[in-house]
Amino acid sequence: MITVDPGKLNLQLGQRVLDLGCGEGRHAIHLLISEPLEVVGIDLSQSDIETAQDRAEAFRQQGSVPGRLLLGVADGLQLPFADGAFDVVICSEVLEHVEDCTGLLGEIDRVLKPAGIFAASVPAFFPEWICWQLREEYHQVEGGHIRIFRESELRNAIEQQGHRYFAGHRAHALHAPYWWLKCLLWKRPASRLLNAYHRLLVWDLMQKPLLTRWLEKLLNPILGKSIVLYFVKPAKAETGLPTAAGAVS
Repeated sequence: MITVDPGKLNLQLGQRVLDLGCGEGRHAIHLLISEPLEVVGIDLSQSDIETAQDRAEAFRQQGSVPGRLLLGVADGLQLPFADGAFDVVICSEVLEHVEDCTGLLGEIDRVLKPAGIFAASVPAFFPEWICWQLREEYHQVEGGHIRIFRESELRNAIEQQGHRYFAGHRAHALHAPYWWLKCLLWKRPASRLLNAYHRLLVWDLMQKPLLTRWLEKLLNPILGKSIVLYFVKPAKAETGLPTAAGAVS
């Protein structure tokens, strides 16, 4: 289940992509198996990186993959990469965990090439706010969410780095009620209702039936669990600077 839309990243043969806070590798592995790119995934969690490595290896064993994937543990506030090292940076469901968002966004700007694309996603305000109201433990667990972003707040923070917004959308509306149920039934993780909803989400993910695809598309603007914003970093020279409309093909 990916949140960022690869079609909005203007991906081209041989580009380098950084998946910052890659977790167990959902975006990094998706790009590995679908695009001829060099993908780098980093995360603070060694166990998540090991899971991502195992999953990537399983795809490699199934057949050839067009991309190349490197995974490792690193701190997003001190990225071990040179300035302008990447054509695209993805930071999905990470910023809500980070105390120093400005520092992290500054590092993303540093390693992103001029005219590069940056995609960020965070939990949407309304679905996330309901979770916080239903169960305090939801955002008090170790490594949990420490803030709720409004879309305008996130957009302004990234635009202050000089990046130009060109697209946005919401995703995963069918997942919002699941998390509300999970909060309500926090002390009953084996609840039949919760497990049934989880099976529904897994079935939807694997089978992609037309009915649920249309239902989620209809509900995303209201109940989408995540907001996703896309930006282009200005080119060094003012002439030939890509516009929002020209940032993607």
